Amino acid sequence: MSANAYARDLDRREANFQPLTPISFLERAAKVFPERVAIIHGRERVRYDAFYARARKLASALAKAGIGKGDTVAALLPNIPLMLELHYAVPMLGAVLNTINTRLDAPMVRFILEHGEAKIVFVDTEFSGLLAAAVEGMPGAPRIIEFRDGEWLDGEREAAPSRHFNEDAVAFREGGDGDFQYARPSDEWDAIALNYTSGTTGNPKGVVYSHRSAYLMCFANSLATDIGRHPIYLWTLPMFHCNGWCFPWTLSAVAGTHVCLRHVRAKAIFDAILDHGVTHLCGAPIVMSTLLNAKLEEKAAFTTRVKFITAAAPPPESVLAAMKGAGFDVVHVYGLTETYGPSVVNEWKDDWDSLPEAERAPRMARQGVNYPGLEDLAVLDPETMEPVPADGATMGEVMFRGNIVMKGYLKNPKASDEAFAGGWFHSGDLAVMHPDGYIQLKDRSKDVIISGGENISSIEVEDVLFKHPAVMLVAVVARPDEKWGEHPCAFIELRQGVSATEADIIAYAREHLAAFKAPRTVVFGDLPKTSTGKIQKFVLRDRAKSL
Repeated sequence: MSANAYARDLDRREANFQPLTPISFLERAAKVFPERVAIIHGRERVRYDAFYARARKLASALAKAGIGKGDTVAALLPNIPLMLELHYAVPMLGAVLNTINTRLDAPMVRFILEHGEAKIVFVDTEFSGLLAAAVEGMPGAPRIIEFRDGEWLDGEREAAPSRHFNEDAVAFREGGDGDFQYARPSDEWDAIALNYTSGTTGNPKGVVYSHRSAYLMCFANSLATDIGRHPIYLWTLPMFHCNGWCFPWTLSAVAGTHVCLRHVRAKAIFDAILDHGVTHLCGAPIVMSTLLNAKLEEKAAFTTRVKFITAAAPPPESVLAAMKGAGFDVVHVYGLTETYGPSVVNEWKDDWDSLPEAERAPRMARQGVNYPGLEDLAVLDPETMEPVPADGATMGEVMFRGNIVMKGYLKNPKASDEAFAGGWFHSGDLAVMHPDGYIQLKDRSKDVIISGGENISSIEVEDVLFKHPAVMLVAVVARPDEKWGEHPCAFIELRQGVSATEADIIAYAREHLAAFKAPRTVVFGDLPKTSTGKIQKFVLRDRAKSL
């Protein structure tokens, strides 16, 4: 047979090629498991057939409102059923969903609405005041539809009704058709979502996701986190963060149950686990601290194991042990907004459990290997684009290549070209590559502290200070120094009921680190955090400069 015979008369046809889209997962779940509970929210229970019908009805209402392919629909919402419905209704029209961080200030919300050109915004009453301030005097302001959630609590009491906008989300949806006939995307490369980066060094960049990659990310999540069939997933991770790491779509692929959690508090988490048999949840390390430091009356004993998928800094050995004892099996992942959330996983090997702590703990500190769906993960010299030696010591930049990397930055070709230079996505994170192919982060390139010409990894210093028995949270940044240029400054949040002094912390650091790496300044107090629990180092850098 000639070599090119496979290239003839074997074309793509409608019967053998359909554009990939996560919308198909909800279609299948509603057809195969119509009776299964898809969403739990307070006393509300929504089956998969009803979830699908509500999404179609909402899509129909949006179509009547003039929303079509390429239009942006924004959402300023907590983890509630309406947010899940929008993850399907908006892409059913070929439109793009922009979930906005509810912790942002009004000028930043306004920038996002203007840059993303949102035509409609869905807002929860709790954040309607924020949105009202953001759109005040805004030319061509989007149409605003407000949702009043019965589960909204202000402290421990029901919040008083308060509306800034007259149009009601439930009435808007009910104006649609539950049998609405929508179209899947004609091209799987079409945009499905728009997510904005944190914008710590200026205005945020709009990261664009595609139907294809969101679809593939669902399988990647299932494999990397061992989510299985019919999981019960608790929403402690904000859905506005990388579209909830694509779990709003992933859960439909496995016909799982979404347990919406509007207020991420220890008692609410423990109650949900006990009441609903939660099997999985995601969150930043601060959620672990919330659980482990909860008051006795807030905790609940449960006999099942719960998988806790966490990102950001790897938890210390003591925290992992405490979580295991509390019934949680921790899976450590790493990624960025530009990689649809997690794209690297610390793939734990069974034989590592039997290693002595001195050998096991360093393995726990590593970010790991590429997710299924991410074809290449490398640590490269950003100047030469050559791999650094896999010696666990030579630092380079973490770079990604594969099908779960963003389309690019919206209306910012210069930033996209820079991010994709040399055929790789440049993360800006510095890491080492270990001989077994596992990467380990050492710092963000902008967070490296250069003291007397020596590079100091803030993560290395934080890892040491985290092990001090009085320390609950720590962040290390550079403080200007007339003699050395800059030196490490540690900001520390102490455990409740435990005390420590600056001298105690510095002495402890000097016992476990080279002297030049030990902090010379220690500041105690609450650390500023993002809505996803990540410590805002840019705020701390400003504080350090003003000390």
